[in-house]
Amino acid sequence: MKEVDLIGDERLDYLLAENLRIIQSPSVFSFSLDAVLLAQFVYVPIQKGNIMDLCTGNGIIPLLLSKRTRGNITGVEIQERLAGMAERSFSYNELEDQLKIINMDLKELPAMVENKKYDVVTCNPPYFPLTEQEEKINSNIHYAIARHEIECTLEDVVRVCSQITKQGGKVAFVHRPGRLLDIITLMRKYRIEPKRLQFVHSKLGKPANTLLIEGIKDGNPDLKILPPLLVYDEKGEYTPEVRKMLFGEEQV
Repeated sequence: MKEVDLIGDERLDYLLAENLRIIQSPSVFSFSLDAVLLAQFVYVPIQKGNIMDLCTGNGIIPLLLSKRTRGNITGVEIQERLAGMAERSFSYNELEDQLKIINMDLKELPAMVENKKYDVVTCNPPYFPLTEQEEKINSNIHYAIARHEIECTLEDVVRVCSQITKQGGKVAFVHRPGRLLDIITLMRKYRIEPKRLQFVHSKLGKPANTLLIEGIKDGNPDLKILPPLLVYDEKGEYTPEVRKMLFGEEQV
């Protein structure tokens, strides 16, 4: 078995459906279901293409997408510790030829990539604006940056996505339903036309707690609302759709 250097309380977790491993840390970063949902929701070209994932954290979305496409995938993460975790995970899974990590502020990305445009850009951005009560901000700086708009705002994210996506390319986000109008307003402001929208509910009868949205750069108006996705059934167990995402075909 290939060796991997783990730092502090890091652990090597399984991504069962993809037969991959990922480095995680309870005190630094662990991915959530939202990242899995976005990786399954977004369109990706199967054979080739250039894909970028902003706010990539420990590289969970690039790892998941590597099983759906042969295209080149680049993750961008501002936190050096998380970028290092992603890079070691890519190496452990022997995916260095397909997956890359850039440790930088995404706001500086358009100047760095210059004229290169991407076919698909994904982002699981910080959800909470800094206007919320300060005591709600996590005292752990790693989690605070991942969850709150400290290093980038929603507008920063949408603007950069537009700047680095080619005309006709796709951009996809996962976020909270309460920001839906903000997201659509900003997408249109920066020439990303919303095309697919799906709400995710914890269970039947509960309000949506997550949204998935995909747009096309300079696309024509025509938004499709997909059927809602339920995470848990009436017994409190994962629905077949979510079990398939997390554990693979054999668990459905």
